[in-house]
Amino acid sequence: MSSSLKPLDQQVVVITGASSGIGLATALDAARAGARVVLAARSDDVLEAIVATLEKQGHEAISVKADVAERAQVDRIAAAAIERFGRIDTWANVAGNTIYGRVDEVSEADSRRLFDVNFWGMVNGSLAALPHLRRHGGALINVGSEGSELAIPLQGMYSASKHAVKGFTDALRIEIEHADGAPVSITLIEPTAVNTPLPEHARNYLERQPKLPTPQLDPHQVAAAILKAAVTPTRDMKVGVMASLDVAMEKLAPALADRISVLQMPRQQRDEPAHDAMGALFRPGGSGLIYGRGA
Repeated sequence: MSSSLKPLDQQVVVITGASSGIGLATALDAARAGARVVLAARSDDVLEAIVATLEKQGHEAISVKADVAERAQVDRIAAAAIERFGRIDTWANVAGNTIYGRVDEVSEADSRRLFDVNFWGMVNGSLAALPHLRRHGGALINVGSEGSELAIPLQGMYSASKHAVKGFTDALRIEIEHADGAPVSITLIEPTAVNTPLPEHARNYLERQPKLPTPQLDPHQVAAAILKAAVTPTRDMKVGVMASLDVAMEKLAPALADRISVLQMPRQQRDEPAHDAMGALFRPGGSGLIYGRGA
């Protein structure tokens, strides 16, 4: 298995959700490590500007406008990578969003859209990438969350979607790596809270502006975990001390974890009125920013 993963400076790396946050940090760090990168997201103008900057710095990069919820558009990402670079060595499914609101208040349409992005977007990317990764060997990396293994109040649908990401990724690994013996490393990345524009891009049902609880990781820490998995076969990786602690608490004392989680509800809201309640759930975020407002 290890022989199938090349050094980054010999790789073609595809990253979804590359217009902001973890996806953008990963694309920039991969390019700076010498990889040829394919950046995919809905915000094509933002992507084109990022690619132009990378090319001026001497890196090879292309952008593909795509909504990961649509399989045909994801297939176009793979086709563009093959047309330009001839192969795919690593595919990182990073695109995602969230909804702030109680699960009994979130509309079915919003919930389904979140699953279309977070879960089906990851499925679409995985299935589009696998034929190419099987052929030459490579890494498929799916970004879950500590919410893949525990519930986050006021982000219940997000947690549910990330649980689904874990279930799919684990099953796919068993079938592809172990049953088939294919030269594909399949990794689940589970970060704790990360300082990205996610709260600004979220669909928000709260009266106050949402935020992520502290402590928050630097997005480049998650990018480093993704790029490590691109060169070293890795089953799963929790990023941030709190991810390991929170998941351990959930496993060892789940009833206590439930009660403690109530304390997270006020920590996910700013002391200011909500604005832009629709966020980027149905429309491109277009921020081009790695960092959010932090704490």
